[in-house]
Amino acid sequence: MKKILYIHGFGSCGIGNKSTQLRRYFCQDEVLSPDLPASPLLAISLLEVLIREEDIDLLIGSSLGGYYATYLAEKYKLKAVLLNPSTVPYRTLQPYIGIQKRFCDQKPFEFKEKYLDDLYTLQIRPERGKYLVLLQSEDEVLDYTKAQTFYNKHRVVVEYGGNHRFENLDDYLLMIDHFRNA
Repeated sequence: MKKILYIHGFGSCGIGNKSTQLRRYFCQDEVLSPDLPASPLLAISLLEVLIREEDIDLLIGSSLGGYYATYLAEKYKLKAVLLNPSTVPYRTLQPYIGIQKRFCDQKPFEFKEKYLDDLYTLQIRPERGKYLVLLQSEDEVLDYTKAQTFYNKHRVVVEYGGNHRFENLDDYLLMIDHFRNA
């Protein structure tokens, strides 16, 4: 069975609103959504193991997860759906160096300054992958126009309104399904 790998954003968890919506629409066993470590290199390593061991045909990444999904889509020539993706997390996450709490369960984790350098080494242009980029103009965390410009050679959909959490993912599940099967 082909599987979807959902990649959560910074300070989030594998089990949350978006992964629950994906599991409800697709199939419970069809969507993998691991909790990622704070270290970008460890997160990428974990995701690569899943790509190699599971039959992944689609990546879905939110925010920082969109940055990771781009790196992985380019490396493994996979399709990726990006939800309000971060394009320069090595800059935007700088204020979060230190002890943080995960949004899902308030569990503390440390985001180290070294992780910004690690994120910088993962930057890649979206050229070989196939992308569906879903943006919301009222994203209060990231400027949606940065992603709109960065992914301009791919399919980009801008919804006016919304927020960084992309809470109405249900409205886009059919589009994601069509993109996956195209």
